[in-house]
Amino acid sequence: MRLILAEDDPMIGQSIRDGLQMDGFVVDWVQDGEQAKQALSHAASEYALLLLDLGLPRLSGQQLLVELRKSGNTIPVLILTARDALSDRVAGLNSGADDYLVKPFALEELVARIHALIRRSNGRGSSDIEYGALRINPLNHEVWLRNALIDLSPREFALLHALLEQPGAVLSRAQLEERLYGWGQEVASNAIDVHLHNLRRKLGADIIFNVRGVGFKVVKP
Repeated sequence: MRLILAEDDPMIGQSIRDGLQMDGFVVDWVQDGEQAKQALSHAASEYALLLLDLGLPRLSGQQLLVELRKSGNTIPVLILTARDALSDRVAGLNSGADDYLVKPFALEELVARIHALIRRSNGRGSSDIEYGALRINPLNHEVWLRNALIDLSPREFALLHALLEQPGAVLSRAQLEERLYGWGQEVASNAIDVHLHNLRRKLGADIIFNVRGVGFKVVKP
């Protein structure tokens, strides 16, 4: 699951990014509002959520949020800020934020809120994603097939999760790479093929279907 983090404080930004990456997220980190605006304009559809600090240089988080909503961008937004006054929280939510978390916070709470917002944006009430006999839980990174627990690597899980977020939809190789890898991460030319091979070996050859010349999709087992 790919997120974008807009946070100008180097220590806080690195701490959040590292913590979320250890939890299996792909995190692109920008340090001012203009960088965030540019990143979202180029890859808005690839980000599951925006983590937004209000006190950004060049373009404030509040103004960025207003511009995003005016442009029709519906990406879920979780504000992360030290501003704990009621008026600030109300202003952020009224500007289009989906949730508001006051610094300092525990990483566990941040992860829980991220998952809750993404569930809500996808119209799900449960953390589990079920598709036929296949079930995954993004919170604990578990995959079940016909009630049997399947052991997947973090990349394999992320690829399967990306496909199951849009069950039946075809995702291209480039789209899958966008979901699995952040800025600056090297992507081997056969990386997606390797992960797909491993998934088919563990889940069965009939779970992930190759639409020749287009991409890949999950088939209901």
